[in-house]
Amino acid sequence: MSAIPIPNARQPEPDVLTGGQPGRAELEQARDAGYRTVVNLRPSGEFHDFDEREVVRGLGMEYVNIPIGSAAGLTPDKVQSLQRVLADSTARPVMVHCASGNRVGALFALWAAQIQGADPDAAIAFGRKAGLTGLEADVRKQLENAS
Repeated sequence: MSAIPIPNARQPEPDVLTGGQPGRAELEQARDAGYRTVVNLRPSGEFHDFDEREVVRGLGMEYVNIPIGSAAGLTPDKVQSLQRVLADSTARPVMVHCASGNRVGALFALWAAQIQGADPDAAIAFGRKAGLTGLEADVRKQLENAS
């Protein structure tokens, strides 16, 4: 897949792009590169530059919002919501973003543990590959409490 220049862009899987908030131009580039779905982890009210849902749908892509405002929002239900998107081959390629990519990486770390069965260290490593930074201690605590 073509790289889209979003902040902290990462590619934890071949058809999954993770990172920070894309602008209109990056969303257009995503469409032109063949991306089918945009998953936004930002809660409503956190971003006001444009109506992302409307822009994404206007570009012919699917829009999914899985709102995570803080570490407290990193729940098994949110992991399942991500899994539904990732398991749907018609949704791929997919861009998953928050403001910086940190919440994305945190959710992917939990996904690696909950869905893929990764041990805590491997899940954290996968989360880092997807953008995990500042929430690592919170994620590690969740993973160790779940074991």
